[in-house]
Amino acid sequence: MFKSVAENSTMASLSSFMKGAFIDKKKEHQQAEHYVQLLNTRTPSVDQLVVNLSGGNQQKVVIAKWLIKNCDILIFDEPTRGIDVGAKSEIYQLMNELVKQGKSIIMISSEMTEILRMSDRVIVMCEGRITDEIPIEKVSQERIMASATMRNQEVSNGKTEK
Repeated sequence: MFKSVAENSTMASLSSFMKGAFIDKKKEHQQAEHYVQLLNTRTPSVDQLVVNLSGGNQQKVVIAKWLIKNCDILIFDEPTRGIDVGAKSEIYQLMNELVKQGKSIIMISSEMTEILRMSDRVIVMCEGRITDEIPIEKVSQERIMASATMRNQEVSNGKTEK
């Protein structure tokens, strides 16, 4: 059930790679190769099984899947967890480039430095509820932590009421 880089990259937009009832493998490979180069994915070929890639390169294949789909809003959930510093930097550069292209990114992260470095605004949640919305100019580690631990309190427009 393991899929190749090409198959994983095109999975979300498979209908655009169909020729009748069949997948146009040449078109699929060309598109996957384009994104391997664009994202600097280290793989011997687009036929390589994704499971055999490093964590950072697996992340890039997932990103390629949604870039091929041409989504306007991308959700990055723990985008750099478990990947090396070099791959983190590449992911951050890619996210910044996507924003410059007009894409919107929702990033979910438990890494404080990542939140502070990559966000325009921060929405903090605790136990499934939004407890604060902080403009980047007012973001601090202390405020985020205070908002992230608001248990058993009523929350209204980012203000806490006991």
